[in-house]
Amino acid sequence: MRTLTYYVGTSLDGFIADPDGGLAAFPITPEVVDHIAGEYPETLPGQAREQLGLSGPGKHFDTVVQGRGSYALALDAGISSPYPHLKQYVVSSTLQIEDPDVTVISSDPVGAIRALKQEEGAGIYLAGGGNLAGQLLGEIDHLIVKLYPVVLGGGIPLFGTGFAPTGLTPNTHQLLGDGTAVLSYQLSR
Repeated sequence: MRTLTYYVGTSLDGFIADPDGGLAAFPITPEVVDHIAGEYPETLPGQAREQLGLSGPGKHFDTVVQGRGSYALALDAGISSPYPHLKQYVVSSTLQIEDPDVTVISSDPVGAIRALKQEEGAGIYLAGGGNLAGQLLGEIDHLIVKLYPVVLGGGIPLFGTGFAPTGLTPNTHQLLGDGTAVLSYQLSR
């Protein structure tokens, strides 16, 4: 069975984006880029992969799922297929997408993820956002957090849920030279 991995960057105070969904507050240093390109190259959007000279299949994932807000970042940049190297799904009850490479999940994201997990293939990358991660918390198998050395003071939370304690089992951790910590967990069931 395929697994769902929430691979995400967050501030020390638990925000994955500023209040408007922007990511400019996160320090994307050469150490962070090297880590992503070396360990999770498929999580980079197509445009970034081209700039870094990356091609071919990924190491972990062949599918990406993201919420409307995360997908809007690409649309705002004029890109309708941000991850052309992956099967792409966007969860939105209102968005109409014209790109044939992007499938909209308009209802029941939990059921859709359960169905995707039953299909043949590599892992599924949950690219965001926090609200979607909160809805899918019971389906997330792995959480990999790039913990940036920055405090935002507000914004979009890592998990947009109410009070829902969920146990985590640590897997690995790595401290990059710029102070970013990469923490990997398995969700306890």
